[in-house]
Amino acid sequence: MPASRKNTPVNPQTARFTYPRLLTIAGSDSSGGAGIQADLKTFAALGCYGMSAITALTAQNTVGVQAVLPVAPNMLQAQIDSVMTDVGCDAAKIGMVPDAPSIRAVAHSLRQHRIKPVVLDPVMVATTGSTLMEHAAAPVLLAELAPLCQLITPNLSEAQLLAECDITSVDDMLHAGRKLQQGTQAAVLVKGGHLAGDAISDVLVLPDGSEHVFTDTRIETQNNHGTGCTLSAAIAAHLAQGADLLQAVQGGRAYVRAALQAGAQGRIGCGHGPVNHGFAPQAMRMVPLA
Repeated sequence: MPASRKNTPVNPQTARFTYPRLLTIAGSDSSGGAGIQADLKTFAALGCYGMSAITALTAQNTVGVQAVLPVAPNMLQAQIDSVMTDVGCDAAKIGMVPDAPSIRAVAHSLRQHRIKPVVLDPVMVATTGSTLMEHAAAPVLLAELAPLCQLITPNLSEAQLLAECDITSVDDMLHAGRKLQQGTQAAVLVKGGHLAGDAISDVLVLPDGSEHVFTDTRIETQNNHGTGCTLSAAIAAHLAQGADLLQAVQGGRAYVRAALQAGAQGRIGCGHGPVNHGFAPQAMRMVPLA
């Protein structure tokens, strides 16, 4: 477990256990389907203890994003400092980071507190099509933040922008994944949900050169708001519990597919509703206190 756990005040006479600790650094979704809210629901559903550092407030619902208010970089760093100097974390997930100053603040905190493993979901556009990160910040994300992470999980539009290539097939996804992996040294999971067809494929490119293609039948549902946030959070939760990267990706994908299936017939709002994060919640896991 990370050395920061020793900073946690405990009564040695009674405290023998703690929980897998997850930190999400992301934007807030006021409608509860994506962002910080989806991450915390996912952590809880997978038996982990979730904490948050909010990068931006959004006025958001199932049909769109009405307003975005970035959190000041010094306040963003203060949130991370508060978590890491007391509780610590076993893994972190990064979602929406709205601009270059915020990206640099998060990168500084990752280095300062030696946070790892880290899963980066480079959220640029919401499910509804609204812009959530300045496009001019993309090079800063790639150069200063991505190399500090163990896994990057772009969707097709994000992978096209970051890798500067068109993607219309699984082979294109692999090409983009290789390019991003070589440029950042992180593993890359390119998500193919936006490709047409009854099947859906994601591709994973690992630093050791191995590649994995995951293909499943598409789940027909309008309730897919926050799937990217949920997937990256679920992968981070599996990493915090000791899974290797391939196992964590497999476990995260399985959780998201089950949550999509469980929520396929539900109705929240008038647009893209949320997945069912709580379809089979696990009790908080107990791990020995180091």
